Amino acid sequence: MHSAQYDDDKLHEECGIFGVFNHPDASALTALGLHALQHRGQEATGVVSFDGSDFHIHRAIGLVSETLNQTHVIERLKGKSAIGHNRYATTGEGALRNVQPLY
Repeated sequence: MHSAQYDDDKLHEECGIFGVFNHPDASALTALGLHALQHRGQEATGVVSFDGSDFHIHRAIGLVSETLNQTHVIERLKGKSAIGHNRYATTGEGALRNVQPLY
């Protein structure tokens, strides 16, 4: 094995992921976490929550402050568990179909 294989084996700042488990305000806290991680991806953001029986998802192109700042968006993301993603595209176009979480 050549050391050249591992020259690029280091931490890269691409995308941001934040999640909350077993908290009544999981989606709101996830939105705050994504806001803090905005520097990790500024192209799009998405959150999926789980209320014990159903998944609820919101994905949009744009910054967290543009896509998750409306009360009705967070209210639709019901449940005590949520995970969110800020997109920094390394592959694929900047279309909504590429915004995670994919569900």
